[in-house]
Amino acid sequence: MDERARQLIRESAETIWRTFEDYNAAFAAITRRAGRRFAAREWKLAQRDAVERIELYDRYVHSCIAGLVGSMGPAIADQGTWRLIRIEYSKLIFDCTDAEFYKTFFNSLTRKAFNTVGVNSHVEYLAPDLEPTLDGVDAPLRSFDLNEGLAAAVVSILEQFPSGVPFGDFDTAARQVADEIEAYTRLRYGSGVERIDMLTPVFYRSTRAFYVGRITGHGWESALVLAFKNTDDGIAVDTVMMADYVVRNLFGFSRSYFHVDLPAVGAAVKFLSSLIPHKTIDEFYTVVGRAKQGKTERYRRLHKYLQNADDRFVHAEGEKGMVMIAFTLRDYGLIFKVIRDHFAFPKETSRADVEERYQFVFKHDRVGRLVDAQEFRRLRFARSLFADELLEELVTEAASTCRIDDDDLILEHCYIERRLRPLNLFLKEADPISARRAVIDYGQAIKDLARTNVFPGDLLVKNFGVTRNGRVIFYDYDELCLVTDCTFRDLPTARFEEDEMRAEPWFHVGRNDVFPEQFVNFLGMPKELRDAFLAHHSDLLTADYWRGLKRCHDAKQLLEVVPYARRTALTPVEQTA
Repeated sequence: MDERARQLIRESAETIWRTFEDYNAAFAAITRRAGRRFAAREWKLAQRDAVERIELYDRYVHSCIAGLVGSMGPAIADQGTWRLIRIEYSKLIFDCTDAEFYKTFFNSLTRKAFNTVGVNSHVEYLAPDLEPTLDGVDAPLRSFDLNEGLAAAVVSILEQFPSGVPFGDFDTAARQVADEIEAYTRLRYGSGVERIDMLTPVFYRSTRAFYVGRITGHGWESALVLAFKNTDDGIAVDTVMMADYVVRNLFGFSRSYFHVDLPAVGAAVKFLSSLIPHKTIDEFYTVVGRAKQGKTERYRRLHKYLQNADDRFVHAEGEKGMVMIAFTLRDYGLIFKVIRDHFAFPKETSRADVEERYQFVFKHDRVGRLVDAQEFRRLRFARSLFADELLEELVTEAASTCRIDDDDLILEHCYIERRLRPLNLFLKEADPISARRAVIDYGQAIKDLARTNVFPGDLLVKNFGVTRNGRVIFYDYDELCLVTDCTFRDLPTARFEEDEMRAEPWFHVGRNDVFPEQFVNFLGMPKELRDAFLAHHSDLLTADYWRGLKRCHDAKQLLEVVPYARRTALTPVEQTA
């Protein structure tokens, strides 16, 4: 190899390294704005920041690959050159914190350069190389001993809150936090707290800020999360979270991403995993904003599972979808969705519409009610992993994205998300108390989504799923739209008896017209469950309720949905932007 070729390899590796460094810096800059947004109550600007940060990664990938095409010329398509660039690049990132992030970025570039299907072992970092660096770096913790008592430790914790806005009533807040911790730990563990460890960075999301840490006692430890809000009267502690199911929900896969300035993401993920041990690593990476690394880790874990498990892809439980082919592994908690080539009547949507709605959900505030569906392209699986009936359906009804390549099945495009129990099946299997709770939460899910300007479109219970904790989440996006795009109408009164007997409406129905009185027809529930739904959510069946929401959204008011309590009044959040 001549000196010119060696120089090209060095410069290409340095270009990739610098580009990712620039991306990291831009990511951190947007993330750090969250504290200022919280202090100034700039909630709308915070929403824009969230979208900007999500779009950042692809922007840097496209910019980098365009620059490499210009500098490398024909060598951009030479695998031998890329192998040498990878060696040089590995030297540059050897001592970098979260080095697996740099490797994932490199893989993103090679997949663009070679239009890779499956994994290209000649140029990519492989699954073992992408193992998260969860050891060697400590999470940024501050420890508080209780030599002077729990109340004094809580005061020290609250004094560290960096908003620049004073507390409304600091002494009352500190006393209430200490009282809640003491009451919970005595009831749950029978003993008091001996030590508190808190992550020093603040976690921001929507209109709330969070301190995240753990409390330790004699033979036990528990998560501790303090939620802060910024009110007219100053900063207030909104709630104290310690119960596992409450904290797990805060970091759930149906939540939008936190803005938290972490010096070492892997170390923080390790700490969070110790607080919530049943949650997967990929979900932690995703929820702290590193969605691309979350995808990498999800695929890496899946690849490892398929190498060691005797499992096959089969149709997902529930009713057959008219837009999606949904399939899963029997013993693995993920579901895969592929868009069909043709949609059955009466669906009028297109493939582009469906993809656009999934992109909308990816960037929108999911408020714990929308599954975070990760988009994957050009995946390769052994065809023997697929049940015959499923394989046949994929290659015939989704032939534009699914094809056989020798002994493999290629999925050109699919979505992967956490598997939930379809609500219609859950209601048939659950005991009466659990079923009643699910029906009530189903109504609350619709309300929570509506408060973020989301109308599910298709309210059939089969389009909602139930988590292990009984939380109801919406996952069918092909009819999803904005509340502000709908016209909510009262159902006209029939003029003649013959009108009521007609199969089709006797009155004009516009494309975006919605008649909430007809929602009850979508419930498909036994009388006792329907009555429970109506007892709590009969307002959903009135056009006035929806028109009121629409007026709020048209007026650019932000309606809160916090992850630890429900709000029912249409009280807008005060804001300056």
